[in-house]
Amino acid sequence: MNLNSTKAVSPLTVLWCGAFIMTISLGIRHSFGLFLQPMSLSNEWGREVFAFSIAMQNLVWGLAQPFVGRMADRLGSAITMLLGGALYALGLFLMATVESPGLLTFSAGILIGLGLSGTTFPVVFGAVSRAMPPEKRSMAMGISMALGSLGQFAFLPGGLFLINQLGWSSALTVLACFALLILLLAWPLFERKSKSTQAAPEPSATAPEKEQGMWASLAQAMRHKAFLMLSLGYFVCGFQILFISVHLPSYLQDSGIPASAGSTALALIGLFNILGSYLAGLWGGRIRKPMLLSGIYGLRGLLIVAFVLAPLSTWSVYLFAAGMGVLWLSTVPLTTGTVSAMFGVKNLSMLGGLVFMFHQIGAFVGGWLGGLLFDATGSYQVVWWICVALSVIAAAVNWPIQEKSAEANGPASQPA
Repeated sequence: MNLNSTKAVSPLTVLWCGAFIMTISLGIRHSFGLFLQPMSLSNEWGREVFAFSIAMQNLVWGLAQPFVGRMADRLGSAITMLLGGALYALGLFLMATVESPGLLTFSAGILIGLGLSGTTFPVVFGAVSRAMPPEKRSMAMGISMALGSLGQFAFLPGGLFLINQLGWSSALTVLACFALLILLLAWPLFERKSKSTQAAPEPSATAPEKEQGMWASLAQAMRHKAFLMLSLGYFVCGFQILFISVHLPSYLQDSGIPASAGSTALALIGLFNILGSYLAGLWGGRIRKPMLLSGIYGLRGLLIVAFVLAPLSTWSVYLFAAGMGVLWLSTVPLTTGTVSAMFGVKNLSMLGGLVFMFHQIGAFVGGWLGGLLFDATGSYQVVWWICVALSVIAAAVNWPIQEKSAEANGPASQPA
């Protein structure tokens, strides 16, 4: 297949294929919390074993993301998504057969982590951003994130049904077959790297599209104060999201809430995330994105405080899930949009991957710490309050960030 074909793929094709790739990828990933108890009981593991493997998945995902993003920027998003989808499916097939913690870490942690790096936000958003004119990018990323959130809603009840009917091993095999659909959705995007359809030069309001080597681009970002503050906020986002998605079902069961309520809560998070992602994309084109990010993190903290202090019931869980869903991944289009405003879109998959790496380091800490502290104390309470404290920090560091070109302003000009 010629990556430089003169036949262009329409922006809508890029948007829809990318969005449904995220639907599958994020949907499967969002269901992993349902497997914590059955896999741990079946293999006679403590919760820290499963939590560590999922934490490792997110760490591998994050560490690989800048390099996988560079691959997408240079070779094309389609081949990156194909390789990511293949690794994702292989990891799920192996995860269905695990009998040791080491194999679980290899399959669920390393292989699926690499697969996610090729099939989620930075690669998909890089493709969508290059296909869309600047004034439509924020909305397009919001739409693709909203459609991607459908998977988080659909795969939760589906995953619970498969576990109940087939057992956890066969359920993972079925999910692996769904992951293979990513290969079919990636195939139409091969012709997107047309010479005649390279991204047009950005208007003066956005960053100049200079040719820049990988290490020079990474070094420029890491010297940029606003980028580092954005990354710190994203660390908090990852910490909270993985802790909640992995440990919420078990937290509820420990408190006497039925297992079905945990899967319903995660499904509600996915459902309301559709609204949150759409609104983030809509408002991100009108309101300063870092200010919106600050508000999201602050509201998360308040919501967690209310959830922890209120009497726990099925309805309080559902209200928490709905509110958290609106705030869930609405950070993603806003963060990626801020990065594109600073550095342009030519290296967006790589630089979006770099900031996302910090998100995944936070996810590693949140997912693993949840299991570690539970095994040590028999409770998740300490981690809930850590989530609240981190919300305050994230809200504070995002507020002063300005959406200005790094080239035009230089790292020293960004607020400290």
